[in-house]
Amino acid sequence: MRRRDLIAAGTVLVASATAAAAAAPSSDAPPEAVTLNLVPLGLPVITEGRLRNYVFVNLRLLLASGQTAEAVRPHDPFIRDALVKAAHRVDFSAGGDWTRLNERMLTAATMAAARVVAGDGVVTSVEVQNQAPRRRTGMRPN
Repeated sequence: MRRRDLIAAGTVLVASATAAAAAAPSSDAPPEAVTLNLVPLGLPVITEGRLRNYVFVNLRLLLASGQTAEAVRPHDPFIRDALVKAAHRVDFSAGGDWTRLNERMLTAATMAAARVVAGDGVVTSVEVQNQAPRRRTGMRPN
């Protein structure tokens, strides 16, 4: 009888210690950054006034601390619309290659659009996750 009580008490003690350790937040772990993946969009590559190609991009917004993805998600269509309009005005192609976009220019345009649409300081940075051209060939002729 005593052996059963000791085994039962030991398992209860181990279970409660495990639950307490799981419930206690660790102070040395950095807070996880909140991200928002924009709906993939197709950006035109317009060079010398002509439509050369489309490049489909996936963008990830890194949000500032205190911001939630649910609060920024309603601004997604307006950010994408601003990017498409900017792509019609500015050549985003990377060094004459009509199958790739210049990631620095695209990131800067996305940050500018997010600043205007969602507010200043809401988005801290932008990551270009993927670029897929509609046509796989398309170097600018020399």
